Amino acid sequence: MSRCRVFIASSLDGFIAGPDDELDWLDFPDIEDTFTPFFAEVGALLMGRRTYDVASGFDEWGYGDTPVLVATTRPLPDTHPTVRAVTGSIDDMVAEAKRVAGDRDVYLDGGELVRQALDAELVDEMTVTMIPVVLGAGRPLFAGVGNRHELELQHHRDIGSGLVQLVYRPT
Repeated sequence: MSRCRVFIASSLDGFIAGPDDELDWLDFPDIEDTFTPFFAEVGALLMGRRTYDVASGFDEWGYGDTPVLVATTRPLPDTHPTVRAVTGSIDDMVAEAKRVAGDRDVYLDGGELVRQALDAELVDEMTVTMIPVVLGAGRPLFAGVGNRHELELQHHRDIGSGLVQLVYRPT
């Protein structure tokens, strides 16, 4: 059965991007070593439009042939053949992503979508890699959730360079 999983990095002060969506503070080789095994279990991505716009600006498309569903009401450029827009409630978009993923997992990416999915109790697992930097401002990971969420720590590990990876399951 497909799970809805979050895999995201956060500064120590809780930001997932700088004020202008910059991600240069994520330049740690150890992060990629943890993403590859996670992504091997993913059958589809559901990402927010802002996240898609940032990812589209990277030198290379990091998601290969994996289907990417972008939550947006605006037209998407025809840059990646595996990308398509989805709209509707968070429940509907996650259901569509699970349908596309089949028996593999859904990777949920983007602060706003993560907050919506948490509030809708759709997140099965959340991996947060804490990066040893304080940004002071930026795009928050959890600010704006509508409800309190209790999380159960499944495991944690030091992944090098001062990074700590935490894996939680909402209770």
